[in-house]
Amino acid sequence: MLLPAFTIFTGAFLLFQIQPLMGKYLLPWFGGGPGVWTTCLLFFQTLLLGGYAYAHWLSSAFPPRRQAVIHLTLLAASLAFLPVIPGTGWKPEGQDEPVGRILLLLLTTVGLPYLVLSATGPLVQRWFSLLHPGTSPYRLYALSNAGSLLALLTFPFVFEPLAPRASLAWAWSAGLIVFATLCGALAWRLRGLPTIQAPDIAPQIPTPAPAATDRLLWFVLPALASLLLVATTNKICLDIAAVPFLWVLPLAVYLFTFILCFDHPRWYSRRLWAALLTAGCGATVRCVQDATISLPVQVGVYVTTLLAAGMVCHGELHRLRPTAARLTGYYLTIAAGGAAGSIFVALLAPLLFADYRELQLGLVLLLYFTGVVCLLYRSRSLALGVALGALAVPFVVPALQAEAGRGAAAWFGSWAMECYLFCREHLLAIGAGLVLIAVGLRHGARIGTGGWQRRMGAVPLLLAVLLGVVFVRQAQHDGRNVLAAARNFYGAYKILLYNENDLLGRCFMLSHGGIVHGLQFGHFEYAGWPTSYYGATSGVGRALDSIPGERRIGLVGLGAGTLAAYGRPGDVFRFYEIDAAIVGVARTHFSFLRRTPATVEIALGDARLTLEDELRRGDSQPFDLLILDAFSGDAIPIHLLTREAMALYLARLKPGGLIAVHISNRHLDLRPVVEGLARHHGLHIVNISDQVEKRDWWLYDSSWMLLSADPDKLAAEAISSAAEEPPDATATYVDWTDDHASLFEILK
Repeated sequence: MLLPAFTIFTGAFLLFQIQPLMGKYLLPWFGGGPGVWTTCLLFFQTLLLGGYAYAHWLSSAFPPRRQAVIHLTLLAASLAFLPVIPGTGWKPEGQDEPVGRILLLLLTTVGLPYLVLSATGPLVQRWFSLLHPGTSPYRLYALSNAGSLLALLTFPFVFEPLAPRASLAWAWSAGLIVFATLCGALAWRLRGLPTIQAPDIAPQIPTPAPAATDRLLWFVLPALASLLLVATTNKICLDIAAVPFLWVLPLAVYLFTFILCFDHPRWYSRRLWAALLTAGCGATVRCVQDATISLPVQVGVYVTTLLAAGMVCHGELHRLRPTAARLTGYYLTIAAGGAAGSIFVALLAPLLFADYRELQLGLVLLLYFTGVVCLLYRSRSLALGVALGALAVPFVVPALQAEAGRGAAAWFGSWAMECYLFCREHLLAIGAGLVLIAVGLRHGARIGTGGWQRRMGAVPLLLAVLLGVVFVRQAQHDGRNVLAAARNFYGAYKILLYNENDLLGRCFMLSHGGIVHGLQFGHFEYAGWPTSYYGATSGVGRALDSIPGERRIGLVGLGAGTLAAYGRPGDVFRFYEIDAAIVGVARTHFSFLRRTPATVEIALGDARLTLEDELRRGDSQPFDLLILDAFSGDAIPIHLLTREAMALYLARLKPGGLIAVHISNRHLDLRPVVEGLARHHGLHIVNISDQVEKRDWWLYDSSWMLLSADPDKLAAEAISSAAEEPPDATATYVDWTDDHASLFEILK
C-alpha cells in the first residue's frame, strides 16, 4: 500500500511543480500577460488527457507485466528531455503567433515527461486494484491531488524564494529520476500476476455499463469546473498580475475540491455547497459590476465561488463513479472534459467574445446543470440548497456594496441601509424569486421533512435563466458608448465614445478592462492636447520639457499614442508595443501619431526582447529619455522591472540620460521596487505625484518616478520644482530579479 501511494504522490507533486516553473521561463518571453497562463493551462490539461488516454489504452490492451515494461520504457525515454530548461532560441521575434509557439515550446521541453507523469495516477491505481482486490483505489486519487496541491503551495512560498529558475529545473529533473526508480520498484511487484490479457483479468461477476446520462455528466461536470478554473484565473490575473502565486491560488482551490470529494463522501453536502454556489453567483454579479470593491474582497468572492463550484462538480462526479474495472475510462472522460473547458477559454472564447464573459457563462451553465442533476437523480437537497442560496443573495450583495461604498468603519449600519435600498430597487425581481421558490418547494418547505417533487428541479433551472438575463443586461450596459471592441492573446480592448460637454465636444477613450490607456478629443482644435496621465504637469511631461533641442525618446507601451503630442520637429519617438492590435487602434481611432511633427517609429514585440536584440545588433541609437509606461494596468509585466531589465535600459541611454517609470496603479505600490532598482544601480531618483484640478476631467492624477545617473538632470527646474522629498535612508526597498519577484511586498 505504501509504495503505490508514495509513487502516486511523487508523480503528482512533480506534475504540478513543473507548471509554475515553466511559467517563470515563459512569462518574460511572451509579455507577462494572463494569456500565457491560459495557454499553459490549455497545454497541461490537454496533455493530461493524452496521459489518461494512454493509461486507458495500456490497461485495456496489455496484461499487467507488459504494461509495466511499456511504461518503464517510455519513462526512461522521457529522461532524455532532462534538464527541463527551455532554449533561448524559443524567444519570440516580432509578430510571432504566441499561442502556437508556447504550445510547441512546452511540447518539446516537457512533453514526454509530463505525459508519462500524468498517466501514472490512473495506471498505478489500476495496478493497485489488481494487487489488492476488493480495496477501493479512489482514495489514491485524493492522495494524487494532495500531492498536486502541495506542489502548487510550496512553489511560490518555498522553492521560488529559495533558488533561481535553473536550479529548480535541475532539482525537478532529479525528482523525475527518483520517480522513475519508484515506478520500477512498483512494476517489479507485478511480476507475480498472471501473464494474460488485461480484459481476462476483470472480475468474473459482470458489472453493468454506466448509463448514458452518467457518461455525459462525467464529461460535462469536469468541463464546467475546468472552464470556471481558467476563467477565474483570467479574472484574478487581470486584476493584479500574472505571477505563479495568483495562478496557484485558483488551481489550488480546484485541486482541494478534488481531494475532499474523492477522499470521503462526508465532505460533500449537496445543500451546503449548492447554497454557497448560488450566493457566490450573486456576489460575482456585484463584483463584475463594481470595480471599486477592494481587491481582497473581490479575490475572496471569486475564489469562494470557484470553491463552491468545484465542490458541486466534483462531488456529483464522485457520486457517479463506476467500479474499479471501469476506472481508466472514467478518468479518461474526466480528463477530456477538463481539456474541453480549457480549450473553450483559451481558443474559442477570444473568437466568440470581445470581452471576458466566460466566467459568467460558466456560472450560468453550472447552475443549469445543477437543475439537470436535480431532475435526473431526484435530489431534493440540491434544490433546497439552491433556494437557500438565492434567499441569501439580497443580504450578500448589499454587504459588498457597503464595503465598496463606505468601508469598514460603520459597516453594519451601511449594510442595513444597503439591504433596504437593494430590496426596494429589486422588489419585483425579489418577489418573483420568492414566488418561484415557494412554488417549487411547496411540498418540502421544511428543511428536514418532505420528499422529492419534480417541480423542485425548476428552481435551479429558472434561477439559471434569471442569472443569464442579469449577465446579459450587464453586458449590454458595458456595451454603451462602445465604438469598437476586440480581444486577443494580450487582452480585451474597447474604444469608447463620450460627449462630456458642449464646449469640448466628443472624445475617444481606449480602455483595457477598467484601465484607461488613452483619451483624445475629436475636435481638431483640442485633438493635440496631452490627456489622462500625460498632462504637462505630470512627471513624464516635466521630463520631456527638461530635455532641450532635438530628442530621441524611447517609449515602452503605445496605448493611444498620447505622448506623441509632445513631439517636436527633429524628434524621434520610438514606441515598443507587444500587441499588433493596439498599433492598429492607435493609427485608426486616434490621431496622435499622425498629428505629431516628430518622426514616429514602432517596434512590434516584447519591449525587453526587442531592446536586447537592438543592442546586440548595434543598429539603434541611444535615447535621451526612456519612458516605461506598462504598469498602470492591472496585469503588469513584472519582467520589465527587474535588476536585469534596468541594466538593459541603462545600456540603451545616452550618458546621463533619463528613465521615467509610470507607477500609477490601483492595487500595487511600485515605488519601493523602482527605489530598489535605483539603489542597486547607483541611480539618483525623484518622485512626482501630480494632483490635477477636478474641472480638468481629461487629466488624471498620476505618479511618475524619474531616474538618472546624472543628478544635474534631475535638478532641472521643470523636474525639481515638483519633486517630492527623497526616500528616507531607512526606507524599505524591494529587490526584484528575473529569478524572484514577489507581489506580497507591494500589495496596497
